[in-house]
Amino acid sequence: MRAPRRVTSLLLPFALLSLPHANVANVTTYREELESSLRLVHAVATGATGALCVTHHYGRLRAPMHASRWDTARARADLAANILHQLGLETAEVLMAVSRGLVIGGSASERAVGARALALRSDGVVNSTVEWERYGVAEPVAVVSPQLEKPPDPEYPWYVSAEESESLRSPKFMPSLPGATMEGWWTYPYYSCEAKRWLLSYTVPVSTIRGLKGVVSVDIDISNLEINQCEVDNDEENDNQIYSFHGTHKCPNETTYCEYKPNREISVRYSGWARGSYICRCRPGFYSMHHPEGFNGSLVEIAYQEYEESSLENWSEPYDCLQCQPGCETCKGPEPCLATYNWPFRISLLVISVSCAVMTVLLTIYTRHHRRVKVFRVASPVFLSITLLGCAIMYMEMAAIFPVLDRYSCIATKWTRHMGFCITYTALLMKTWRVSLTYRVKSAHKLKLTDKQLLQWMAPILLIMLVYLGTWTLSAPPDAEVITDNRGLKFKQCTYNWWDHSLAIGEILFLLWGVRVCYRVRHAESLYNEARLISIAIYNIFTVNSLMIAFHLLILPRAGPDIKYLLGFIRTQLSTSTTVLLVFLPKVLRVVRGTGDTWDSRARARGVPASSSLNGIGLVPDEPPDLFQENEELKEEVQKLAAQIEFMKIVQMEMHNRHLRPRPGGYFTTNAANVPQSPMHAKTVNISQV
Repeated sequence: MRAPRRVTSLLLPFALLSLPHANVANVTTYREELESSLRLVHAVATGATGALCVTHHYGRLRAPMHASRWDTARARADLAANILHQLGLETAEVLMAVSRGLVIGGSASERAVGARALALRSDGVVNSTVEWERYGVAEPVAVVSPQLEKPPDPEYPWYVSAEESESLRSPKFMPSLPGATMEGWWTYPYYSCEAKRWLLSYTVPVSTIRGLKGVVSVDIDISNLEINQCEVDNDEENDNQIYSFHGTHKCPNETTYCEYKPNREISVRYSGWARGSYICRCRPGFYSMHHPEGFNGSLVEIAYQEYEESSLENWSEPYDCLQCQPGCETCKGPEPCLATYNWPFRISLLVISVSCAVMTVLLTIYTRHHRRVKVFRVASPVFLSITLLGCAIMYMEMAAIFPVLDRYSCIATKWTRHMGFCITYTALLMKTWRVSLTYRVKSAHKLKLTDKQLLQWMAPILLIMLVYLGTWTLSAPPDAEVITDNRGLKFKQCTYNWWDHSLAIGEILFLLWGVRVCYRVRHAESLYNEARLISIAIYNIFTVNSLMIAFHLLILPRAGPDIKYLLGFIRTQLSTSTTVLLVFLPKVLRVVRGTGDTWDSRARARGVPASSSLNGIGLVPDEPPDLFQENEELKEEVQKLAAQIEFMKIVQMEMHNRHLRPRPGGYFTTNAANVPQSPMHAKTVNISQV
């Protein structure tokens, strides 16, 4: 039963405005009438009713309201009118019984405080009248009735002449709802000076019978209602409020909002009937230094009334809230909420990083140009170029995190950081791994791993990183989230979730594997000390990344954006620039000094063979081959092979000729071990006997 009421409550003001000739003027008039009604409410609430109650006895509001809550009283009034029409209006006893039933028959919740029944002759003079007051519930309310042998006072809110009642256009009555089944009309709310209450009356005309017309009226006490001038979303929860006044507050809507607060300080009995019973509070994103709790609605209403009376300009300026600083959802003052960016500082770091990336590209061209120089050739120009490519990508991370972060910059950050690391670190690790495999081989045959073979092993690692980053970007692209620094200032940082954690764990394991490989080749000798320098670079990358993780997560978790940018710059320089300097600076210096094509004399002095070069293809000699040395090496290999053949021949002979005894001094003697040993063992092989 309440759902239709909610709909009609929202449509009733428009129903009033949808009368014939409704236009902009009607809207303006309706608002002016509401403002006039609010001024009357304010006068009654403050006791300024002298002029009203001296010249008039009633103060009518032009504010429609819901009357369906008193449908029971209305139905009894309609029934009383029908009874009077059937019984006639000549006898006062009938009128008395009807009016008495209207008052006494109702419950206390209906707040019916009085009723009257009139019998009028054709000339409008009162023939008879009866009124009843309600006793026993609070104070009785005086019920005013017209005098006999006189026309009713036109000022009565509940009475209109017969001509007006037939036209249904009396301004004293509220417009009826479409489809309402009522035989009478509800008056607008009015204030009775004699009763000193706010009342609402329902009037039912009685059709003419035997020359007399009748009027039945019942008064409802509405002093317990409230005037809420704020906007209301759910009308069902505000049955005790007059809906016409909803939205009539004077709060500046751009910066404040209205919050209903019944004024309990008014020294009247019914505080719900008060203008300005609200507080203008600052909207989110606005503040007031002098009125942090909001502006009193009564003062705002007075200022608006002065504006209407004297056309004051900027009347609402004292009640406007000031806008918070950018980025503040709420604030209490003009303090900033966003962390400031030191752009000159960030630009200087960005210029250095971009310059390093450009220099890395130039170094790649330089390496490619001098790829036939021995100092570059023994280090594998292909992997040197790949290493420089990864370093250039890592440098560009500083450009990705330079602006205020958003989704696209975060995606670029993840790709440059992790892809650059994977390319650089994998290239260095492949070269070190080749040294490890070569160093661990103990056979006479030399193990040769070409660049092509290493690239085939490197490709799956890069492919895994590509697939991971691509899946991450497509399924759950990293975005920027708002965080606060240690001063509570907000700034944006790329989100960290299980994608980051999983990749970080994988990179740590990858770094640990690289550290293990470097540890295994710590004693390996290589030309130009290449393996040792690469190992130092790998150790440095592992140390720097571990320290930076500790700084970000443990030491400076709430650092500001500039500090985080500086930490990123330091990490890039310590890991990337140090790697470039360790791997490429000695080579460039040799080329500049003109010794790039000269063999590493110290490595040759330590006996480092040609197979220890990092490109896996040996060296191209720069002088005629040493025939004596090569002859000695070949003789040594031939002797080893001959010893192996002799050993196998004797073993086979002994197995198939067990009656023969071993030759004294041979491989098998009575003093020898029962189990044959390897010909490579120094105590077993006797080359002089071959």
